[in-house]
Amino acid sequence: MAATPSICRGESPREVLTPAQARAYAEVLNMRPARASLAGTDAGALLVQDCLSITELLVSQDARRYEATVAAQDARLKLLDKQPAGPLQAYTAAEIRLHQAAAQVVFGHEVQGAWSLRQSYQQMQQVVRRYPQFLPARKTLGMLQFFIGSLPESYRWFLKLLGLPGSVEAGLHNLRRAATQPNDFQLEARLILALLEETYYKKPEAALALVQTLQRQQPQSLLLSYLLISQLKKQHRTDAALAAYRARPTGPDYLPLPYLHHMAADLLLYQGQYAASQRENLQFLQQYQGQHYRKDAYFKLYLAAWLSGAAPAAEQYRRRIGGGGRTVLEEDTYAQRFLEDKQPLNAQLTRARLQIDGGYYREALTTLDGFQATDTTPLRDRLEEPYRRARALHLLGRPDSARPFYARTIALAGSAPYYFAPQSALQLGYLYQVEGHKATARAYFQKALSYSRHEYKNSTDTKAKLALKELGE
Repeated sequence: MAATPSICRGESPREVLTPAQARAYAEVLNMRPARASLAGTDAGALLVQDCLSITELLVSQDARRYEATVAAQDARLKLLDKQPAGPLQAYTAAEIRLHQAAAQVVFGHEVQGAWSLRQSYQQMQQVVRRYPQFLPARKTLGMLQFFIGSLPESYRWFLKLLGLPGSVEAGLHNLRRAATQPNDFQLEARLILALLEETYYKKPEAALALVQTLQRQQPQSLLLSYLLISQLKKQHRTDAALAAYRARPTGPDYLPLPYLHHMAADLLLYQGQYAASQRENLQFLQQYQGQHYRKDAYFKLYLAAWLSGAAPAAEQYRRRIGGGGRTVLEEDTYAQRFLEDKQPLNAQLTRARLQIDGGYYREALTTLDGFQATDTTPLRDRLEEPYRRARALHLLGRPDSARPFYARTIALAGSAPYYFAPQSALQLGYLYQVEGHKATARAYFQKALSYSRHEYKNSTDTKAKLALKELGE
């Protein structure tokens, strides 16, 4: 998957991986650790070794491996200090420091992680300044610049304090250079760029086409199979996502990837296959060592049991939402708020939501037709019904029919702390942006940012802010 030195024109041997290192790095991305093992203490070997160790740690989320992983990173950095200066040596040092930052943040050492991130960012800036034609550094620097530049203000002040200003425009520029010109990490750059554009710039077809093409070319890659399943799921193509899940490469050579079972559980839940969904989530929880997605998994187990009429099991799963895990991710935050809210879900609205998530839009509209609000219907449910109807119509390609329901959701919501109104404003902004009504689009994106408290504020605000940048704000 990595480029071989023969296509990296104009680079000296110190700027590229050896053929053996390139093959081992490709196996890291394939998630086949035994085939990725590599001896050596030069920069390329140390980089591949560290990529493998951080992949194993983050995939397993096993806290017992954390100390040894960080210690090995420190040892590799000491070895690099003794090597002759060069682009690959400097890049490897900055990359290992970034891996260390990721490990520290994921396992709850946020202050250390922030310091490591600062070191990596500044080192990568120096690599780009000193070796402007060394494209791998632009891949990583561009990714960091984009993410820091796109963060909500509630996070950015801290990173500015560390001297990490970030820039969406500079980040995209650097990523595009690394993605469009041959280098050892071009594939990585192409994937990062495509996924950013899909998530934040509404370019799903391009991202899916790239991942589909790469996965067909490299069916042995578990990473590409994972990305294909993820993209199909995000784009509401449940049947195709499940087919990709069942066709993924498996066997003892591959790293266990428990999160795939959690994704499959969602897909089966969308289809109403409640028993199969529960089996997948229970397998996820049995294999997974981490603290993220645990609350979400128990919430989905609750939904599967509740919607299938198994009330005692549903109550057991509901209680377990509060029994462990963290609320860093929005999915876990949503599950925890459901537990604390104590307000029962509406079965018809819940089924419609799952049908929409799965791409079954017409079925969702039929389900919504069975919902009747009364004087005692909670505000949350009265907001959810028009919002779900708007989403189904929008995704069916009927924007003119969706628009009034988005507007109705906003009008009913006031300052209610639910995500339906801010998401409605965001979607209306996108609709008017596509139609070229920039002033109206801008007003709706600003409206989306104005809501102070809801379950998906971070992601909604990031998307609205980036859309405003595109409009020239």
